[in-house]
Amino acid sequence: MRATFCLVGTEVRKYPALVARIVREGHTLCNHTWHHELDLGTKPPAEIKANLEATNREIRKAVPGAKIKFFRHPGGKWTPAAIAVARDLGMISLDWDVDPQDWAKPGAKAVHDRVIGAVRPGSIVLLHDGGGDRSGTLGACPAVLRDLKRRYGITLLR
Repeated sequence: MRATFCLVGTEVRKYPALVARIVREGHTLCNHTWHHELDLGTKPPAEIKANLEATNREIRKAVPGAKIKFFRHPGGKWTPAAIAVARDLGMISLDWDVDPQDWAKPGAKAVHDRVIGAVRPGSIVLLHDGGGDRSGTLGACPAVLRDLKRRYGITLLR
């Protein structure tokens, strides 16, 4: 199973080896702004572009030549300007349809139940690895993957 990792530039700078591992294992990269700026889309296009380009540069410092296919605006606060700039930089704006609100740290069972209750074929599930204690999110993943495998017959790659 492959995932898409939405990367914040300042975190890429701290953990370049992790970004290299993400690419080495065949996962997809997504630009998630330099510092998770929720209001980035309200800025002038030149400022949006500078932010996204800085993030892409940092990703490519960790993995030269990395393909960055997607852009995900923090908080889903999409604006036409943010979408246009991402498109001009060759990125598709990525949204989601299943948000178990794991950012609120509801615990593994709640994350699992929310994902499994909402997921459909073609769903994009939003999960977070930043913002403090992520034990609930991490704890939910094995059961979520098991149940998705059972429901949809997906194969888990190791």
